Amino acid sequence: MNQQTNLRKILHIDMDAFYAAVEMRDNPKLKGKPVIIGALPGTRGVVATCNYQARKFGVSSAMPIAQAYKLCPHAHFLRPNMKKYQTVSAQIHQIWKTYTDIVEYISLDEGFLDVTTAVTLFQSAQNIARLIKERTWQEIGLTCSIGLGYSMSAAKLASEEKKPNGYFEIPTPKAMRQLITPRSVRTIYTVGPKTAARLARIGVKTVADIFKHEDRIINVMGNHGMQIINFAKGIDERLVGARNRGQSIGVEQTFQTDITDLDYLKAVLRLIARKLSYDIKAKKLYTRTITLKITYPGMRTITRSKTITATNQALDIYNIAGDLLDKTEKVPIRLIGLTLSNLSKTKLPSKQQSRQLSLFDDVSEAKNSQHLDKLNDILFELQQEHGHDILKSASELAAEAKLKS
Repeated sequence: MNQQTNLRKILHIDMDAFYAAVEMRDNPKLKGKPVIIGALPGTRGVVATCNYQARKFGVSSAMPIAQAYKLCPHAHFLRPNMKKYQTVSAQIHQIWKTYTDIVEYISLDEGFLDVTTAVTLFQSAQNIARLIKERTWQEIGLTCSIGLGYSMSAAKLASEEKKPNGYFEIPTPKAMRQLITPRSVRTIYTVGPKTAARLARIGVKTVADIFKHEDRIINVMGNHGMQIINFAKGIDERLVGARNRGQSIGVEQTFQTDITDLDYLKAVLRLIARKLSYDIKAKKLYTRTITLKITYPGMRTITRSKTITATNQALDIYNIAGDLLDKTEKVPIRLIGLTLSNLSKTKLPSKQQSRQLSLFDDVSEAKNSQHLDKLNDILFELQQEHGHDILKSASELAAEAKLKS
């Protein structure tokens, strides 16, 4: 049997300028004009994303909004509408799930699909990619770029080759090597700016240089060096969906003015806990470590963590976060965020039954825990259909209104 027939078929799907594309879809007057999603000019913040018209002026993600304004002052600047983007993302994910249940979501607009076994139902991996692109445009009104590869790194690289609205294949390790050998080491998965600088100091600037200096790379960088060499050779055995354990997921909120109101900060933590709870429930995960992040004026940042019995309930997450916040300095706060880590698909036995934030501001009002668990199940079903924040407490509504003001 030809060895190539045993290679995996992995798709990497990346929505084109997702936030900006959704806004242009919903407001045709924005089409053909530079659109920058993030903070508004004159306020603190960075670019979340921008469309391709804005990128022509040098605007890029994570750029300070003040710099983006200098580069492209005539652009349309919009604040992110996360609820809308989450709703659209859920619609996109439903399309993906039509073709395989082996999916790994990287973000709202990006993910990997292992369609190796699905080709028997849908003729070929190429046909699956075509159907996804067609349905994404016809049903949602957006374009995406898709890469087909024999590995996750090959699929990721392939999706970047023909952006926007493109399709490209890297079917074999040989094809991968032929494509990347003349390129910068930054092409290699896990090689960022700092790693590239370390490699440059030992004379490694291109992928071709990696093959010339393998021993030197291993001596300087150890196991990471060996990993880089393997990726350069097209060796990538990672499995789609296998990174759940040990990964983390987080949400941060930067304030336009520094905040001292503890009740308001806790209400924001409730909103964040609700969002994170929904995200890990949707992935059927539990967290054991909750980390609070705080940035003070002057960009001094601290983190405080606590490891607990595994949970995916918003109230558990919020209670731990609130306790951690209570133990920090009572000084103005510029940014607050939560990260869930030590994730797994199994829940360890718990002495106390976990509970999700419910319709009640005071959960003690629910006398029967079984009834509350049933209510939480109903709430999660509503969240799946209408969005994670379909129901909010009074304090959450107040905090959300203040964030938008």
